[in-house]
Amino acid sequence: MNASGWYGGKTVVVSGASGYIAASLVERLAGVAAKVVRLSRRTLPPLDGCSDMTGDYADPEFWRRALLGADVVFHLAAQTSFYKAASDPDADFQANVLPMRALLEPCRRAARRPFIVFAGSVTQAGLPRRMPSDGSEQDEPITVYDLHKLLAEKLLEGYARQGLARGATLRLSNVYGPGPGSSSSDRGILNAMLARALRGERLSVYGTGEAVRDYLYIDDISAAFLAAGGGADALNGRRFVLGSGRGVSLLESFRLAAARVEAATGARVEVACVPEPPGLSPIESRKFTADASAFRAATGWSAKIPLEEGLDLTIAALRAAAGRAAAGRRPG
Repeated sequence: MNASGWYGGKTVVVSGASGYIAASLVERLAGVAAKVVRLSRRTLPPLDGCSDMTGDYADPEFWRRALLGADVVFHLAAQTSFYKAASDPDADFQANVLPMRALLEPCRRAARRPFIVFAGSVTQAGLPRRMPSDGSEQDEPITVYDLHKLLAEKLLEGYARQGLARGATLRLSNVYGPGPGSSSSDRGILNAMLARALRGERLSVYGTGEAVRDYLYIDDISAAFLAAGGGADALNGRRFVLGSGRGVSLLESFRLAAARVEAATGARVEVACVPEPPGLSPIESRKFTADASAFRAATGWSAKIPLEEGLDLTIAALRAAAGRAAAGRRPG
């Protein structure tokens, strides 16, 4: 899809606009001349080409005002921790389910319905029973977080099936890579490991490190959302698994991260297996590789950035951010 041609002049609403993926997506949308409406719970620094709204995602009236004239909604606002969801299920329900319900109600009543692209998670399916996974297996979520994400997805599918809304879910695998304007070092396991390695810290992998992840670079994620927003006819009412198609064990990925940091800095980085901490969620032991062929067939999208290249790009961004921070601390 030619994003520049399709999105030019379109009104695009992005919820959770202060978040990692949303910030990258907003940056891409600004580059294709879209009219971007950023939604957030708190006031954001102004950004050229964007208008901003703050409010409560669980309030249908907030959504009604936000959706006026909208062509596409990228719904990225969420609570993303398995552990926070387990400790406070009510708060997680309010953060991950009620906003979808509030978003769908104005759509049901509207004469003109925007296409909703919802950010789901591959963990909604539970522990994978086969690899690669294309999302066609029965969902058996094993965490409160995933149960709520699945419920939000089902609400969207149900409204779409009845013709009351339009939308699709992208179930995301492990995202990594820098975010615009920041190091994003607290986002995702790979970003965290790279940041630790650059600080000279040891990288600790739990147990034997046999759990498998499918890592997807942030630019590929943004491209997938853009493709989804312009593919309403082919995607409506459906869900899609996204990933690179390459499964890598945690131990292998940590060692690879250490090796790329060593190559960039010359400093040795230690990787060690350590006992699993008490209370570790069983979902952490999953072995997952994505089969994104359904989304590729519907949109033409595919992952472009190999893991090694993505790690190098992220290392460069983290080092540049650290350099800017150090320069800012120097006396004038």
